[in-house]
Amino acid sequence: MDDEFEKLVLRMNPPRVTIDNTSSRKATLIKVDSANKYGSLLEVVQVLTDLNLTISRAYISSDGEWFMDVFHVIDQHGNKLADAEVIDRIQKSLGPRACSLRSLRRSVGVQAQAAAKHTTIELTGRDRPGLLSEVFAVLSDLKCNVVGAEVWTHNSRMASVVYITDVENGLPIDDPDRLSKIKQLLRYVVKGGVDKRGANTMVSVGVTHTERRLHQMMYADRDYAKDDIDGGPMTDHRKPSVTVENCVDKGYTVVNLRCQDRPKLLFDTVCTLTDMKYVVFHATVIVEGPEASQEFYIRHLDGCPISSEAERERVVHCIEAAVRRRSSEGIRLELCSDDKVGLLSNVTRIFRENGLSVTQAEVATRGAQAVNVFYVTDASGSQVKSETIAAVRGEIGETVLHVKEDIYSKSPPQDEGGKISLGTLFRTRSEKFLYSLGLIRSYS
Repeated sequence: MDDEFEKLVLRMNPPRVTIDNTSSRKATLIKVDSANKYGSLLEVVQVLTDLNLTISRAYISSDGEWFMDVFHVIDQHGNKLADAEVIDRIQKSLGPRACSLRSLRRSVGVQAQAAAKHTTIELTGRDRPGLLSEVFAVLSDLKCNVVGAEVWTHNSRMASVVYITDVENGLPIDDPDRLSKIKQLLRYVVKGGVDKRGANTMVSVGVTHTERRLHQMMYADRDYAKDDIDGGPMTDHRKPSVTVENCVDKGYTVVNLRCQDRPKLLFDTVCTLTDMKYVVFHATVIVEGPEASQEFYIRHLDGCPISSEAERERVVHCIEAAVRRRSSEGIRLELCSDDKVGLLSNVTRIFRENGLSVTQAEVATRGAQAVNVFYVTDASGSQVKSETIAAVRGEIGETVLHVKEDIYSKSPPQDEGGKISLGTLFRTRSEKFLYSLGLIRSYS
């Protein structure tokens, strides 16, 4: 009944999407107005992120039955949107031509396709040097071809989504006995005999939004919690600044985040707040130079703000984890070569034999080409020596394995100013109509 009511409301009040290329000299403004429901913000942010757009500013308001979001976006080259195909995809995904903004519990995070072209494997467990090599070796031995994968590590935990096909016919693997064997062997490898929390594997024939799912997996695996074996809190210079306070007059909890900017940062934080069952009523996002500032006014699904110090600390730790999961630790290596069965098993074996630990990986197949990215450190998590990289490139091939500089793995500059808040932003010219509720005057 709830789903049918949502559909009725959306049919009566279809989303309106305006794409404005004239109001700002530097960015395209995308304005989305629609009937409000839980998960709408995540849906919109996910669409923009999947199109590889950078959100430099955002102003969000969703009190009552309506939400109004304004996003300042640029393309991968730092320019306004000029590609008619991208603009059309935004309109189709978010505008009236879309059947509705999908219900979160039904399909947020799932990319709909006519049919699955691969089998999906999900793995979570304790990270250790050489783990990825062992996983790919097992899949190779089981005659599985890895056509895509993404791996995240954080706080001694690992989560990965791997897409495989049958080596013999290139089709998804759907035989129950074979899938059971794959699951059993991978679970044995990931568990490794030392994982106190246990390891989880799941195999399915379906389509998953990879990054959305990785956030869910790592949150469920409690990667935000201190690991009793490794010990020690996160203390390096790139630790994000997160504060959680209550705005008593208006009944909100206010979450402030300041950290080094990077692609998909807003998607990561909104995913986490959604997974924690919070509703974002107002938000402001500002990117200035290398630093990003995000402010969220949130409540529980039942309309109550955060009520305990323990819960506030948990939100801080979870937002920190959301930022750091995707942060690139180590040297970026890009592999581009003809795709072949066993390629990943061979490459990661060479990494392991040379003492390299993979902290993050993105594996893709484009036609007959394998396009893979690895972030690597040494076994202790320190920077890899140049002679080690040279040796690895010599074994794999200097023409196919390249060292790339990643600007987002660098240290941010020191903080030079106070935090940006809705109160200060309200005094600027940008989107004042979103904040006409008196919220800022009571809090700033």
